[in-house]
Amino acid sequence: MSNTLQTLVLGGGCFWCVEAVYVQVRGVQDVESGYCNGDLPNPTYEMVGTGRSGYCEVVKLVYDPAQVSTRELLEIFFVIHDPTTLNRQGNDVGTQYRSGIYFTTDEQEQVAREVLAELAASGVYSSPVVTELKPLQRYAAAEEYHQDFFERNPNQGYCMAVAAPKVAKFRKTFARLQKS
Repeated sequence: MSNTLQTLVLGGGCFWCVEAVYVQVRGVQDVESGYCNGDLPNPTYEMVGTGRSGYCEVVKLVYDPAQVSTRELLEIFFVIHDPTTLNRQGNDVGTQYRSGIYFTTDEQEQVAREVLAELAASGVYSSPVVTELKPLQRYAAAEEYHQDFFERNPNQGYCMAVAAPKVAKFRKTFARLQKS
């Protein structure tokens, strides 16, 4: 492990689903569900759930770029969620479920801009990508019961219906990036 760990924050709908994937990625040292870039101090799940707090449900990734690159993290991100639906992922609707990349370094911003431009030019999606790209400004960890939710509740209905297929898609598409 290098001494240059980086932090990248991603919003791709419900944080339980996104966290369930990234805890399995080689080089990702820590994954924490939380809220970012909202308007109020000390956000709670109830406040964020109203859709009026400005916060996005996110996962904060602490990773070793010598083991997994920012580009690889973003490639996973664009496979496991739909970046073309504004303020929505499946049945989860509201601004708190928006697609977002919240960078902490200039290099992350540049890589994200490149990946977004490549996606737009590729025609992979039939609709425009609406993922917002912004610096991480305000972040708060989600309540403890949200952390490692999928791992602790794999048979919960939402986890089985929504998170498990994302994990399976990651494993199939990115086997080379999976922790051993």
